[in-house]
Amino acid sequence: MNDSPARHLALQGASNFRDLGGYPTIDGRTTRWRHIFRSNHLGQLTAADIEVVRALGVRSAFDFRGMEERAAGICVVDEITVHSLPIEPTVVAGLRAELAKGTLTAAVALELMRESYRNYVRHNTHSFRALFGHLLEDRAPLVIHCTAGKDRTGFASALILHALGVADEVIAEDYLLTNRHYKRDPSNVFDLPAEVLDAIGSVEASYLAAAFEAVGSEYGDLETYLRDGLKLGTAERDALKARYLQA
Repeated sequence: MNDSPARHLALQGASNFRDLGGYPTIDGRTTRWRHIFRSNHLGQLTAADIEVVRALGVRSAFDFRGMEERAAGICVVDEITVHSLPIEPTVVAGLRAELAKGTLTAAVALELMRESYRNYVRHNTHSFRALFGHLLEDRAPLVIHCTAGKDRTGFASALILHALGVADEVIAEDYLLTNRHYKRDPSNVFDLPAEVLDAIGSVEASYLAAAFEAVGSEYGDLETYLRDGLKLGTAERDALKARYLQA
């Protein structure tokens, strides 16, 4: 009988709200339940959703959205302190530029998505570094999110799980759960072809792989990125594991 908490919390106003707990690590431990959540934005939670989030005890949110995105969906849970770690979105502007040139296809959209993930490493490592600083200082439970909770949040979640010692295949499974749980906001419809919207409204393994390819190109390997890019030395890794793992 499985008595673990629910991984996905079926909120009305946030379709991709998930727990990073319960994942086994290579050293035989498990990520703690109800400590780190990942989600799409918290600006459309219903009154019932707010009660669920309050019952979880969430007090901090780490928000990767850009300036306009944040203004369009302010967190509606008064008790949550929001820390902005902005990574401005680039994909839709790139898609519209391709559309204007008459060169937009699903394949182009997929490559723009992959390039955005590479740029998380090339240009936005400081935001992920700041996240880990908070993870070492702020008290859980906490939530990490962007607008859809799938790309910026997906890469951040993968980095957290890697730093805690979760195996690659488990990290990939968590990343792809977005395709089961995320529902696109119907009010956020772009003037783009359906197959292009499908490419940007879901995740695929090649997106996350592109980010880790950039890690290899820029830093040599993931361990060096964690140490030099994210400033997670042995002491910091041990402290993260003490906080977020259980035997």
